[in-house]
Amino acid sequence: MAAPTSDGKRKRVDVDLTDDDHAARHARPSPAPPTSCRAPINRTSSYNAVARSNDLSGSTHSHAERTAWLAAPDEDEEDVDEILGSTQDNTGEGTDQLQHYGDVETKIVGCQYYRGFASPGEVILIRREPGNPYDSNAIRIDNVGQTQIGHIPRRMAEKLAQYIDNRWAHVEGKLAGSVGQFDCPIRVAMYGPDPASDEGQRLVAKMKADRLPIRALQEAERAEKQCEKDRQAAAKAREREAKRRRAEALRAASGGKGDRGVTNASSQYANQSTPDGDSTQPVMDDILEASQRFNPREASQTAEQLGANEAALKDMPMATQPNGIKTRMLPYQLQALHWLLQQESPPMPGAAESEAVQLWRQHDTKQGAYTNLATSYSAQGAPPLASGGILADDMGLGKTLEMISLLLACTAADASTSTTLIVAPLSVMSNWSDQIKRHIKQSHALRVYTYHGVGRVSMKATDFAEYDVVITTYGTLASDYIPRKGKKPVSELRANGLYSVNWRRIILDEGHAVRNPQSKGAAAVTAVKAKSRWVLTGTPIINSLRDLYSLLRFIGISGGLETLEVFNSVLVRPLKNGSPEASVLLRAIMIAFTLRRKKEMDFINLDLPPLEEYKHMVDLTAKERERYEAFTKEAQGMLQKFQKAEAGTSQAYQSLLEILLRMRQCCNHWQLCPERVHSVMKQLDEQGIVTLNEETKKGLQHILQVRIESQEDCPICLEPLHEPMITLCGHAFGGECISKVVETQHKCPMCRAVLEDESSLVSPANECGDDVHKDDNMDLNASSSKLESMMSILGATKEKKEKTIIFSQWTRFLDIVEARLDRDGYRYCRIDGTMSAQERDAALHALENDSGTTVMLASLGVCAVGLNLTAANQIILSDSWWAPAIEDQAVDRVHRLGQTKACRVFRLVAEKTIEDQVLTIQQEKRKLMRLAFGEKSGKRDQVKQGRLADIQRLLNAGA
Repeated sequence: MAAPTSDGKRKRVDVDLTDDDHAARHARPSPAPPTSCRAPINRTSSYNAVARSNDLSGSTHSHAERTAWLAAPDEDEEDVDEILGSTQDNTGEGTDQLQHYGDVETKIVGCQYYRGFASPGEVILIRREPGNPYDSNAIRIDNVGQTQIGHIPRRMAEKLAQYIDNRWAHVEGKLAGSVGQFDCPIRVAMYGPDPASDEGQRLVAKMKADRLPIRALQEAERAEKQCEKDRQAAAKAREREAKRRRAEALRAASGGKGDRGVTNASSQYANQSTPDGDSTQPVMDDILEASQRFNPREASQTAEQLGANEAALKDMPMATQPNGIKTRMLPYQLQALHWLLQQESPPMPGAAESEAVQLWRQHDTKQGAYTNLATSYSAQGAPPLASGGILADDMGLGKTLEMISLLLACTAADASTSTTLIVAPLSVMSNWSDQIKRHIKQSHALRVYTYHGVGRVSMKATDFAEYDVVITTYGTLASDYIPRKGKKPVSELRANGLYSVNWRRIILDEGHAVRNPQSKGAAAVTAVKAKSRWVLTGTPIINSLRDLYSLLRFIGISGGLETLEVFNSVLVRPLKNGSPEASVLLRAIMIAFTLRRKKEMDFINLDLPPLEEYKHMVDLTAKERERYEAFTKEAQGMLQKFQKAEAGTSQAYQSLLEILLRMRQCCNHWQLCPERVHSVMKQLDEQGIVTLNEETKKGLQHILQVRIESQEDCPICLEPLHEPMITLCGHAFGGECISKVVETQHKCPMCRAVLEDESSLVSPANECGDDVHKDDNMDLNASSSKLESMMSILGATKEKKEKTIIFSQWTRFLDIVEARLDRDGYRYCRIDGTMSAQERDAALHALENDSGTTVMLASLGVCAVGLNLTAANQIILSDSWWAPAIEDQAVDRVHRLGQTKACRVFRLVAEKTIEDQVLTIQQEKRKLMRLAFGEKSGKRDQVKQGRLADIQRLLNAGA
């Protein structure tokens, strides 16, 4: 987009800051970019033209005068939008995937007006000023505290501006020396897309033509060639060694019995058949013998030690248990309480160099100044330290009790303590009030109020002050922040509701729910005013370090790391390149802000009963196998069609995912494969868009569920689907992203189909994606091989009165199981995403308190979050979830603190189907999740290629 001219209605003070002794004295227009470089890079860092107000300089040249042209009195909002619209956004979105092309050595001029600190190596922010009246190519340099240092010289700005404005390259900078009287040397690093891509090749050609350095790219290419040579040499060496060993083995075996021993050894791993489904008296020993021992959590733990090591955690000091807590807290929980109290009142960094606090230390030479170790940014006066942190203890260690003890400890220390806001998923909201009653003595009872529901009473700050604890949900908070009619003005936002209060603290339970920094939920929680900010999560990093960034920004990390472009620059990208300094920095961040202990740590000593996990193989009947093979052939044909098709045929890919889902559902029960989806897919294929009615809405919701389960990314922000929605043309997006596009463009960004308004968007059936639509045509009395195996397991423990949780991701399968339990005389309860909070609470109460209720039917999406299911000790996973962390969390709801019985987990796996291969892929994903340094590619094509490789493996299973 061309930079706007300085003509027009703005009143500006004429001050030229970009000139030096060698630069021309008059602004020159930016040259038109070459057509060969028109393809933009996905989202690079921002170069907005608005200066922040926290300038620390006491310049004789008035800062207000120097920047008056940015906000003249008669400038309207449209003009501001126009200026900002011509520059790149400053979110840093997607920049962690770019490659280093080269470094430009230049300088900052106009430094005589800067009165802040500056150190060599300090990270700087590069900001475009297209509306500068004296140079439309102007590039301003700020420190990470948003204070202006100066500008890049005019001639260099003329070169770089076109790369920034047209998003051909992303630029980052650091100070390369000390600030002089008039200037300061800097190094500007240029990043771009894959140099092998068309965009990358055009960028290389353009940089060469402009005589900009690409040395980093050339060095990387040389290093890659050398690595390839080394890999080939190593492969040849391994091949020679393998030949030598085979020859030795043949010589040693020449007088023996041949390879008979090898044959016998391999036969023990053959799949064993399941017990006869007609057995009327199943015995658990027979079932266990027919199942294979299976530990899905045996994965590399190389990066599990990001935080403090086990020895340091063991030696942490303990706090005194608050008098108001009636539950005896364990030693590691009292250590957590001590840490929580310290984090809420962090001390200022000490004089010793080692006494850094939240990455801040005292300045080497300047009295009363502090330097951030991550960005080298220095500031006069006390740095803004975060009050709070991330409590990331393993699931089942008692994070809720630890946080409740903090409420009591602070209440005892400060009688004037105000109200705490707890934000939790709907499914665990009532758990907080129950746990508060359970763990706190009646004499110290807290006043608790639940603020939730459509009919909730409008409350002001004085109303909330009557309570010690207010509990709400993420949805309610987001609704108060941005209601359906649009974002509220700040004055209205602060007038009443949750945003009218300055909370003592805010606690995010299952805080990874706001891991996407671009989501409405993340914006809503960040806008809450609170003295202390806490995140509770057992999985602080799910997909990438971007997840951690969102949580750190919420709790108040400072020094520049609260800005995504800086976070990417100093941490994410260097980690991807194997920088040992970045590894040290990540460890320092985790130690400073996060407490994470694992169940397996020796000093935890939970003394949990044993957990045994089995893979129970299920033989499909001939009829079931026939149906499954038909889907397999269809899927293989669709895969070939997709691989041969031209780029952009997303409909074939969507059809492939749909068939794969039906294959998985067929493994559970043939009736799960919905017919209504066929008509929707056919309509999309023929017309490109569907007419919305009740039947097509159900079909679109089903297709959306496929995208959610397949862990699709939002095509707009390239992040996992957040608040997922599907368009009438069959494309899935994050809700926030597609709503903005529809509002401004009224077109689908994938296929350009017309989308009039939000009525063209369809949401999931409910928050957990469970199907609320009952299928009246379904025969609930029809059985399946998997259902028979499940009933055999239940029958083996029926007389022992053991309680079992049956998990499935499909509520229609739970309907079938429910009908069978009715016929066989079982008393059961059920919890899924279609139920209200009151219905869920009643089900949990029945499981825990009714001895006759021995079975709970549970939606995997609901029960993987925040529930305590220790009343049961047996788990049946009837189908495999693509994201293994979901299954692990579900199991941990049973095998956790408070469990007194030995636990068993049965994974029902249909033999010679894609289910068997899914478990293998899951184990690989577990390894990736534990390797917290491993990043998920943010490039849509790379993600899709990786997923296609998984699909090929699935379709080859059993072939």
